[in-house]
Amino acid sequence: MVKAKPVCALDDIPLLDGNVGEAALELKIDNKKVFVLAIRQGDDVFLYKNSCPHIGTPLDFNPGRFLNPDNTHILCATHGALFEIANGNCIYGPCEGKNLETIPCRVEGGQVWLG
Repeated sequence: MVKAKPVCALDDIPLLDGNVGEAALELKIDNKKVFVLAIRQGDDVFLYKNSCPHIGTPLDFNPGRFLNPDNTHILCATHGALFEIANGNCIYGPCEGKNLETIPCRVEGGQVWLG
């Protein structure tokens, strides 16, 4: 169970072109270290476990870089799979139809919170 706790400030996920931002986070969830990718669209944030559902490799092609060149999808560095930002659904690649593991969060008072 994910306990509600602050993850980072919204501004810790800097916006890139197209009002989208990305960041790599290391969180402690249920007393386990979890590597997470944070994708920001405006004031909305989506957290996913940094693991491709195909073979479990990290998604970032450079540390903290998860988005395709157009900043429209999450890109897996290993096989080029593309995932929708808002739901983690794979729309292209060897894991098509599978989803990234979502980590529930919300934005409140300029902070990103688990839970």
